[in-house]
Amino acid sequence: MDTQTLLIVGFAFALGGIIKGATGAGAPLIAVPVMSSFVDVRFAVAVFVLPNLFTNLIQAIIYRRELTQRWFLIILCLSGGVGAFAGSLMLYQASSMLLEKLLAFVVLAYIGFRVLKPGWQLSIPIAQKLSAPVGFMAGLLQGLFGISAPASLPFLNAIKFPRKEFIVIVSCLFTTMSVVQLPTLVRLDLLTYEHLYLGGLAILPLVSCMPIGGFLLRQASPEVFDKLILLVLFCVALRLLLPH
Repeated sequence: MDTQTLLIVGFAFALGGIIKGATGAGAPLIAVPVMSSFVDVRFAVAVFVLPNLFTNLIQAIIYRRELTQRWFLIILCLSGGVGAFAGSLMLYQASSMLLEKLLAFVVLAYIGFRVLKPGWQLSIPIAQKLSAPVGFMAGLLQGLFGISAPASLPFLNAIKFPRKEFIVIVSCLFTTMSVVQLPTLVRLDLLTYEHLYLGGLAILPLVSCMPIGGFLLRQASPEVFDKLILLVLFCVALRLLLPH
């Protein structure tokens, strides 16, 4: 394990911590593509499993009393778990170069949706009907790329949950997918002791930088912060598409 890899992982998780501290979600959306633009996508996905499980489990416990839509969450999590299993199998079989290009297009699609449909809203009855297919798609992306945000965040943001309930729903979904991902990747030999060790170390910059995100959000409007995130993602997507 070289110093450059450690620095890349630390930097990616620090950025992810800032985003998570400001929004309550989205750490993999930054950290995984940033890592994938320097190292193998499978490596990035494997390293993020443990920190993703740890931080989201803590958030789910802290905000558990804020949940009101229990059946909605159960269906979302069950379908997300199935999708995560399927995505992990696809991660095992796909080539690294193909994964990089697909990841770039997924990120660009997310950026495009956020720009073109900033005020998209959903009612709870419609959201309940969509929870299973959206949950499965989120899990599929989580298993394949380590990020479910392109499917999960626009959907959950559109429902306009109160911030604390939004956090507990997102945290429970991400925790469920990580619980499925971890043993599946171990069984496929995609998650090793080195990945777990790096993931354990990465929890420190991730958690340490979360208060920075909260501070930055208080200094700037959510709209400015959101545009900055999209700009970073656009640059990362371009790097993934260009030869490197």
